[in-house]
Amino acid sequence: MAQLSNEEIEKIRTNANIVDIISDYVPLTLKGKNYFGVCPFHEDHSPSMSVSKDKQIYKCFSCGAAGNVFTFVKNFENISFLEAVKIVADKIGYNINIKTEKKTNSNHLEYEIFDYSLKFYENYLNTKDGQKAKEYLIKRGIDDKAIKIFNIGLAPSKNSVLSNILEKKYDKKILNELGLINIDGANIYDSFTDRIIFPIHDLEGNPVAFTGRIYNDSNKAKYFNSRESKIFKKGQLFYNYHRALPNIKEKREVVVVEGNMDAIRMDLNGFSNVIALMGTSLTKDQIDIIKKLHSKTILMLDNDDAGKQATLANGQALEKAGINTYVVRLSDYKDPDEYIINKGKDALALLIKEAISFFEFELYYYKENKNLDNASDLISYIKQIVSSMSNINDELSREITLKKISKEYDISYDLLKEQLNTVAKKTEKKNPILKKDQKTKYERICYHIIYYLLNDSDYITKLERYNIFIKIKEYRNLIQEITYYYKKNKTISPAEFISYISDTPLEGLTNDIISEVDENLDNEAFEKYLDNLTKIAKEDKIKQLKKEMQETLDINKKMELASNIIELKKEEV
Repeated sequence: MAQLSNEEIEKIRTNANIVDIISDYVPLTLKGKNYFGVCPFHEDHSPSMSVSKDKQIYKCFSCGAAGNVFTFVKNFENISFLEAVKIVADKIGYNINIKTEKKTNSNHLEYEIFDYSLKFYENYLNTKDGQKAKEYLIKRGIDDKAIKIFNIGLAPSKNSVLSNILEKKYDKKILNELGLINIDGANIYDSFTDRIIFPIHDLEGNPVAFTGRIYNDSNKAKYFNSRESKIFKKGQLFYNYHRALPNIKEKREVVVVEGNMDAIRMDLNGFSNVIALMGTSLTKDQIDIIKKLHSKTILMLDNDDAGKQATLANGQALEKAGINTYVVRLSDYKDPDEYIINKGKDALALLIKEAISFFEFELYYYKENKNLDNASDLISYIKQIVSSMSNINDELSREITLKKISKEYDISYDLLKEQLNTVAKKTEKKNPILKKDQKTKYERICYHIIYYLLNDSDYITKLERYNIFIKIKEYRNLIQEITYYYKKNKTISPAEFISYISDTPLEGLTNDIISEVDENLDNEAFEKYLDNLTKIAKEDKIKQLKKEMQETLDINKKMELASNIIELKKEEV
């Protein structure tokens, strides 16, 4: 925040109406004194996000998302706090000049090398030697315009062409580490030869690797990819992500495909929100990237056994991460590329529109290659479905599915319900999840106290008079920050404090408190919270003294500890 003072940030916030800004992203409806809309931070089918014009904050009663106008823009756009401030300032016509550092600076040389290599490949495709490769691309429906859009190039058939050029400018050791050249003793040769080159970009749009595809009758492997390097980790990227991101944000929908050509073909036919896997299995990093998009996620992988298995595994991983996932089942053709060529873009658009839930896909998947007239196959199928149902959080969906299976296969509903409960208990035991409401009494009291401090400075003074030691470090640190902010600025409110605490470890706790606590401020209630903390502190002290009494063999020490315990109990009375 060095480029903008807290005062200027607060000036922008107070001049920006949170209702107007959020309305640019999500339609809001006035109900009572607050506005309500569908929350963009989880799969929300009914408006669960409340926006307060008076307090200038928002909160979702379902997923717990909360914050001020900058928090909303930052999380929706998946950008930094400063970038969010700039967007809000632009929207209200407030002129500021800030620069955000790019992540590319520390690896400038590596990016420069790839950028140079890509230009070489692009230019080589347009030479006389690139004629056959161009003819191949045009035959595949990729014209000059598409070649330019996707920065497609060609690696020369002669070895060491690029190596010789790069070596004059860059250290061959770095070139080898980046996978652009191979060193075999005294021999140096290009990693890519006689292949059409598709660049792979990182999330910011920098070229960091290449995929090379054969285009003639070669016996070589169809595809050859760059090896991983310090700037290329395939498990942390998606093909076409940087190009698709603005459209994903606009549509709030992302389509995940398997191959580069699928993404290219779909993009050329108007599907501009498509990203491609860098393998068949999603990694944790890739799932985190998808989660931050806050968008409807649709899997459209290859229509073969491997593709279906990948859909099952990836869908389960996404659902486990709390991402509601849908599936497009391609028929007759292997992948989206073939499907568009043979059936057209309108047919594919209809499939995407009618994408089924991941659970529906599981029903189809587990049913395949099974004879459900056979008792053994039917038992296996029912067990698999019941196991999958344990991951569904929506009680209504589970009830409807259970009744449907019960009716279709003439199986007792009560028996199915019992099986589901058994599986759910086992899953819960293996993967215990600490819900937000599973806090200790002490933590709940601290939440309410901090809520009071954020909403009225009088309670900051009252807390100081009590001189209570908060035993949870994170809560203690947050109270210190609130006190410091108020004493420095002579004012306090949740909306302004969120800006101050943004991009720090305490931001999440602050937003949680704003999201979970909502009550009218009351002096008597506040003093009761403080009295309860004092009481808990004394109870903890008594427990500690009793423990010390048990551990010591010194009679005099025991007498002293017993006396201290009696005094603390008297204070309680």
